[in-house]
Amino acid sequence: MMARLSPEELYKRCDPDLFTFNTTDEISDSKETIGQEKAMRALDFGLTMDSKGFNIFALGESGTGKMSTIMALLKEKASQERVPEDWCYVYNFKNPDAPVVIPLGAGMGLSFQKEMDEFIRILRTEIPKAFESKEYEEQKGKILEQFQQKQLEYFSKLDEEAKTKGFAVKRGPTGVMIVPLNENGEVLSKEEFEVLDETVRRQMEETGRMFQVRLNDAIRVLRETDKIVRDMLAKLEKMVALDIVGPLVEAIKNKYSKYEKMLTYFEDLKDEILSHLDDFKSPGEEQQPTAMSFLKMPQQEVPVTKYAVNIFVNNGENKGAPVVFESNPTYLNLFGRIEYKVTYGMAATDFSLIKAGSVHKANGGYLIINAADLLKNPFSYDALKRALKNREIRIEDILEQYRMISTSTLKPEPVPLNVKVVLMGNPQLYYLLYAYDEESRELFKVKADFDSRIDRTAENIDKYAAFIARCQKEENLLPLDRSGVAKIIEFGSRFADHQNKLSVKFSDILDLLRESHYWALKAGSKVVKAEHVSRAVTEGIYRVNRVEERLREMMLEGTLIVDTEGSRIGQVNGLAVLDLGDYSFGKPSRITAKTFAGRAGVVNIERETKMSGKIHEKAIMIISSYLGSKYAVKKPISLSASITFEQLYEMIEGDSATCAELYALLSSISGVPLKQSFAVTGSMDQNGDVQPIGGINQKIEGFFELCRMRGFVGSNGVIIPKKNALNLFLKEEVVNAVRDGKFAVYIIDKMEEGLEILTGIPAGEMNGAGEYPEGTVNHLVVKRLTEISEALEKKKDKEGEAAASKDGNNHLEEGQK
Repeated sequence: MMARLSPEELYKRCDPDLFTFNTTDEISDSKETIGQEKAMRALDFGLTMDSKGFNIFALGESGTGKMSTIMALLKEKASQERVPEDWCYVYNFKNPDAPVVIPLGAGMGLSFQKEMDEFIRILRTEIPKAFESKEYEEQKGKILEQFQQKQLEYFSKLDEEAKTKGFAVKRGPTGVMIVPLNENGEVLSKEEFEVLDETVRRQMEETGRMFQVRLNDAIRVLRETDKIVRDMLAKLEKMVALDIVGPLVEAIKNKYSKYEKMLTYFEDLKDEILSHLDDFKSPGEEQQPTAMSFLKMPQQEVPVTKYAVNIFVNNGENKGAPVVFESNPTYLNLFGRIEYKVTYGMAATDFSLIKAGSVHKANGGYLIINAADLLKNPFSYDALKRALKNREIRIEDILEQYRMISTSTLKPEPVPLNVKVVLMGNPQLYYLLYAYDEESRELFKVKADFDSRIDRTAENIDKYAAFIARCQKEENLLPLDRSGVAKIIEFGSRFADHQNKLSVKFSDILDLLRESHYWALKAGSKVVKAEHVSRAVTEGIYRVNRVEERLREMMLEGTLIVDTEGSRIGQVNGLAVLDLGDYSFGKPSRITAKTFAGRAGVVNIERETKMSGKIHEKAIMIISSYLGSKYAVKKPISLSASITFEQLYEMIEGDSATCAELYALLSSISGVPLKQSFAVTGSMDQNGDVQPIGGINQKIEGFFELCRMRGFVGSNGVIIPKKNALNLFLKEEVVNAVRDGKFAVYIIDKMEEGLEILTGIPAGEMNGAGEYPEGTVNHLVVKRLTEISEALEKKKDKEGEAAASKDGNNHLEEGQK
């Protein structure tokens, strides 16, 4: 049913008297989440569910408070949970390239590190002392003395025997050797040897070879004895060191006896120390620097580094389970890295340079990641899925597979993973992943859907006011009085595009608060009032509406032709919305239609020029279907018609102009002019029922501004779908103009209702005989369509007679021949 809306139906006020406070300073702080019951229940379910794959994907429009809500909820829940283990990497004495990871109780990692540092410090002090002690030197001396005595016996016995044959055992720079003697008992010189008789020389050489063989045998025996001596000295050193190392290791070991991996580590540690006692002995004298010292290669490894502890994750200061938000989810930031130290052009690393990522830090707690940021970073998303699926975190060199030459690096032991991941993103991203990534469905089974608006109930209005007060205090803004709060609530409905809803895109509300504070300060006010909130909105639009003003200026100059008075046949004002991203506004457009005899049907000029979208093409087809069902009940329609948006220089999409296009077409067929003081918007189905559309406020305000600047003619207004009435939240200027009778807003349910407003003539309803009453638009449409059909039939008959006459003449000529 057609109706003209009252000013009160165009803007739903919030009565300031609903509030009991004078300013927001009087409102107590509240951390309660406004609305989002569905999302909150989903979050509670997902966070409580321990089964595999029940991670959470929180989706919703930007600014709906996803982050703040999730962080507050997680911190509260995490504070009641146990603190997870510390994780430490230690040297793997059996496989140095695969460091061992050890879990310890929260805070124990630091204690373990300090104890190991102290343990090594003691060893580096006490072991050298032990090896410098009198007892050790005595035992070592006995072993060496026995060896030296035995060595002396071997050489003395051989020397005595050799002397009887004119030879002796001598020690030289090159070692022990057999040398011949002269008659005086001195070493025979080369000259003396050469003057000897050949027979004597040969005999002396044979004797020398015999004693050399015996000397070699003696040296071989002594070498075996030397090895035994070294083994005895090594055992002695181990026994001396064990007296120091054993008790120290056992003391630390007992503190960590409940950790199985620690017991294994301490046994390996003890064996390693006893096998590498030289690392703890007193260092030799420092070498003096030389002119070529810079060429000297550095020591590859500090000997005691392998006995240190790398506290990989330290949860000692946590009060509950960790809650980690990773703002830059690169692969390295998420899964850690192995760092390198470059010295003299050589890169080296060890287990102490293994660094944790966000996943490690969140292990045992909660990890929050923005899904869009995660997908932008190579390898991150796949690695996260792999970690969640395998329940372990591997630290890998992700670029290793892309190198031409493989390099040696560490392969740290994986860390067992127990984390609840919360991804945040927009709905489009969620549904893309759900449709095309099967693994995401299995790993993120909980969907927390954040709504962008809530019901405008008395309870939610009070919560809204409490939220405004909390933001005002947190941001140190001026307090708002009741009128200021009421005005922000009204704009909350405007942002939601619904009179009975409130927007929960809190980023927009917070920006409005800040800007209102600015204008209140500029006005010298101590509180933010309704006028300051309105000023903030007006000024915000003024900063970004240059394009809108330029288009309106072109309409006023007549460059863009849009009539706001008079009547025209086959022409109507349509309404569209131009969205520039940061600002959207209504743009009136001139829609025209032309009809003529023919059988082409309704032609969409935009479609023919490839400037029309699929939805708009569908709307044209609906118009054709409506014409057929309305006017071709008894006989088919013969018609050629064209519809277009005049002065359109960009693509057109959507079906909100369906009613306007049909009005222009019916006007062209019937010859009845349409009032140009009105603009029309509304979709339509095949039955002529008017359907709601989007951007209703911007469309009305766009046409209103054009009419206001040209001057109202007393009959300006818009025709909109009745189902859009609840979406109206128009500017104060529009409401005042409606109150003063300068502008009107009509709502319609059926297409014919709008036709009657635009023509001033009844649309007409079909009677029992299948005809429309005279003096109605539909009667004139049927009459014109009948005329076109008859004209086409007459043309067809004449063409048939002409063709028959031509065939007869042809037969006659053939007969004469």
